[in-house]
Amino acid sequence: MRPLILQGFRIRWDEVPAECWYRNLESLQNTEEVTFRSPVVLFAGENASGKSTLLEAIAVAYGFNPEGGSRNYSFSTYDSHANLYEYLTLLRSPGKAEWGWFLRAESFYNVATKEEDYSRGPGGDPQHYHMKSHGESFLTAMQKNIGGRSLYLFDEPEAALSPQAQLTLILEIHRAVQEGSQFIIATHSPILLGYPDAQIFSFDGPLHECAYEETGSYRITKLFLERKEQFLKELLEENMYDETGSDGTR
Repeated sequence: MRPLILQGFRIRWDEVPAECWYRNLESLQNTEEVTFRSPVVLFAGENASGKSTLLEAIAVAYGFNPEGGSRNYSFSTYDSHANLYEYLTLLRSPGKAEWGWFLRAESFYNVATKEEDYSRGPGGDPQHYHMKSHGESFLTAMQKNIGGRSLYLFDEPEAALSPQAQLTLILEIHRAVQEGSQFIIATHSPILLGYPDAQIFSFDGPLHECAYEETGSYRITKLFLERKEQFLKELLEENMYDETGSDGTR
């Protein structure tokens, strides 16, 4: 297998100002250097655990626009990204990637709009994302931009994708991996997390590698599918008890 485009990163904590809020993220506090061993790296964990913060920092440090798109995109709708990227040292392989794409579910609308603007220029290839369904536009954008020896960073790509579309995305990822591409994906999807031989990092607690079956997404989904009625009964009864007093009054 050819060397990975991005072999890992270091966080230079000695340079990070004491007031930076991401110092308080449990997943990152003791993380100094991370090594990637697989062409597909997956970030798993609860909301607000730091997955998107780290993925965004890697993307911006690599040269991607904070809101997404290729490295050729240059626009800003709302400047909300953390400055963690300033303190990252990316461990790169010699040579350049052929292409790359950064997808953020929360700002894809902005990227789709700029894509329309850019495609009006000479040699443009308009995709008309706004004329497609939300899920169709997501999948089209990824399919159009995946291929070759390239680096892809996806933040919750499953947000608009059906289970069937997520399987289609897995096929696209696998095809690109065979061509030398590398993917770093933050996801809650038990489907995407199941990609064969992926390197999974859990952000629940201190950052650590974990097996697929150890992810919260897998465990909760498995429990729900195997014991749906009992799972919901216990969940709803517990919630009702929390909303009322011990005597049943609200």
